[in-house]
Amino acid sequence: MNLIIRLLITAIVAFLLTKILPGVHFEGFSTAVIFAIVLGLLNLIVKPVLSLFGLPLTIITLGFFALVINAIIILIADYFIDSMTVDGFWWAFIFSILLSIITSLANSMFADKD
Repeated sequence: MNLIIRLLITAIVAFLLTKILPGVHFEGFSTAVIFAIVLGLLNLIVKPVLSLFGLPLTIITLGFFALVINAIIILIADYFIDSMTVDGFWWAFIFSILLSIITSLANSMFADKD
């Protein structure tokens, strides 16, 4: 149940962010739900590989490169989802930062503490 709540929170936050950010577009809320599922799978499978290869850069940049990896994950999700468009790297970067911050705050408020 906790997974479903977290996915819905991610979908809602992502959908609301597309209303604020002009560089990220979803066709509808169903696209946001699909995005949340794809993002979860990419974070599970692709992100550890990118983090491992990017570890030296992450250390050199004192963690800043981890934000770049998050933006790359957003761009990969954009590649797989036809009804989602991101207008460039910087929009993906801003979207990923805001999504991370707001989703973590919402998860701390609404998700179970199991």
